[in-house]
Amino acid sequence: MTFKAQSTSEPKIDQVLLKPLVEVALAEDLGRRGDVTSQATIPAEMQAQLQIRARQAGVICGIDLARLAFELIDAQIEFVAQVADGESVASGSVLATVRGNARHLLTAERTALNFMTHLSGIATATRQIVDSVAEYPAQITCTRKTIPGLRTVQKYAVRCGGGRNHRLGLDDAILIKDNHIAIAGDITTAIQQAQDFAGHLMPIEVEVDTLAQLELALDAGANLVLLDNMAPKLLRQAVIMCQGRAKTEASGGITPESVRAVAETGVDFIAMGYLTHSTTALDIGLDFSA
Repeated sequence: MTFKAQSTSEPKIDQVLLKPLVEVALAEDLGRRGDVTSQATIPAEMQAQLQIRARQAGVICGIDLARLAFELIDAQIEFVAQVADGESVASGSVLATVRGNARHLLTAERTALNFMTHLSGIATATRQIVDSVAEYPAQITCTRKTIPGLRTVQKYAVRCGGGRNHRLGLDDAILIKDNHIAIAGDITTAIQQAQDFAGHLMPIEVEVDTLAQLELALDAGANLVLLDNMAPKLLRQAVIMCQGRAKTEASGGITPESVRAVAETGVDFIAMGYLTHSTTALDIGLDFSA
């Protein structure tokens, strides 16, 4: 498995957002009595060195979460990263070395690996999809179909893989969907009410699934249109209609197998819930180093 180099700047995430996630994960694992297996089998003062190692090729994400998992268990643990988030690695690559109290290393192991395997799986799948449509202008974005509590880091993983984030939550963009339209009465009314609410600084995106709805949305002044569950032939027609009038985003059950056909239509963005709800974890392990 190989990956093309990404020209985008390295994504960042504030540490203050990560610590609560790791604390909850550790508390869930420690339960009421802590790591009874390590307490039962490992001498209290024994020291050890272990390596976090990729067992598959992929794109890494979650280094800082892994670091926090060890540091919150024992601030004396030494965590030395060999790679950065967003970096492509070969199978067998050492991602980080950890040294310190053996019991504490094993206590933090699963939490650290859970974050890294899950997020690296998202980053790897995103990079593969981005690479597969690199010759087209379409940009790959994620959606709000995320695991509750993990949205920030899942969307961060998409950026590590070279993708883009759609809105982070309900509060940062207006996206008028089918139920909004049904309750408001019609597309035109929904858009006009949104324009009155938003003012001039917040763009308005509208979901449509027919060309007739699209024409109404364009006439009402939508800034972006979400072309929902349209076949490639219909998407091409929609893109032509939108030229010079609105940006286009394709959405609805798009997979790695179908994404190229969607990109060929000329859409500006391709929204894929797949990235955060259906990707496979990257195989990463923690190996004892004698």
